[in-house]
Amino acid sequence: MPQHEPAQNVEPQPEPAPQPEPEPAQKKPHEDDGQEGEKSGWLASLRKGLAKSSSALGGGISGIFARRKLDAETLQDLEDILIQADLGVDMAMRITGRIGKGRYDKGIGPGEVKAILAEEVARVLKPVEQPFEIDPGTRPFVVLVVGVNGSGKTTTIGKLAAIARNEGHSVMLVAGDTFRAAAVEQLGVWARRTGADFISRDTGADPAALAFDAMREARAKGTDIVFIDTAGRLQNKKGLMEELAKIVRVLKKTDESAPHAVLLVLDATTGQNAMSQTEVFREVAGVTGLVMTKLDGTARGGILAAIAEKHKLPVHAIGVGEKITDLQPFDAEAFAAAIAGLDREPS
Repeated sequence: MPQHEPAQNVEPQPEPAPQPEPEPAQKKPHEDDGQEGEKSGWLASLRKGLAKSSSALGGGISGIFARRKLDAETLQDLEDILIQADLGVDMAMRITGRIGKGRYDKGIGPGEVKAILAEEVARVLKPVEQPFEIDPGTRPFVVLVVGVNGSGKTTTIGKLAAIARNEGHSVMLVAGDTFRAAAVEQLGVWARRTGADFISRDTGADPAALAFDAMREARAKGTDIVFIDTAGRLQNKKGLMEELAKIVRVLKKTDESAPHAVLLVLDATTGQNAMSQTEVFREVAGVTGLVMTKLDGTARGGILAAIAEKHKLPVHAIGVGEKITDLQPFDAEAFAAAIAGLDREPS
């Protein structure tokens, strides 16, 4: 793998003040109602959202394989393009190895190269394709949401809350990022729009104490799902670790099995920093699954495949836009086809 930046340097720019969010949809974004139009609509959105990545990859592939026969220089150029897309060195070498096998000094079309690319990406991502599920026998089901400031953490919580509410669950949102008033305000907006309960405290309050109060209230109300937002300041990894560990200890005082899920929200536009963030938060918080946002804002969407290959963490959902319907359960084959610029999913 390419060298990663040290964890202490992976903090992105501060998250901007919250902007007005779209109203929650009136039906489940991923509801299977038997209509092919809904699936095709999401696939179209996925292709559009990954257009920067597929354009960079597809354009480079077409430029290479439309003008010359296969040789060592051609394969090196392809490998460079794949690495620039953040697919990782190992995957880039496997893809070029497959393409070069038995084909030296022969022609190969861009379409065949893209198909091999999609197959390799799908092969890595399929084992980690896992829907995010709530255990109905656990109440409240506690979801700790972690990630660096600016990753889209708060908005992702709001979208997940909207989905859960549309599925008939009672939900509580807990503003555990107590040091950022903007994050508290934004989560409060989502709570009002989704009809979820909302728990917050004054700026600078102890997040662990807030989590304890929220759990006590959720248990008293019989709330189905509790989403806890957290701070994501990585300048001081030790401080972050201590804060998250304290929250977990407090949660376990009310429920030994809590938190029942720890979701890491990653911003695809940070590229290799997303790999570093995964390493830090997996160590600090015991991450159980990933949500990747802002794939529509980068030409390096291959970072998801690189993270999956190294960490093998479940990928629950991806985001390719601002609307609630732009956060969808992860589909490995659809993602692989879209990033390769194919009009169909790999077989």
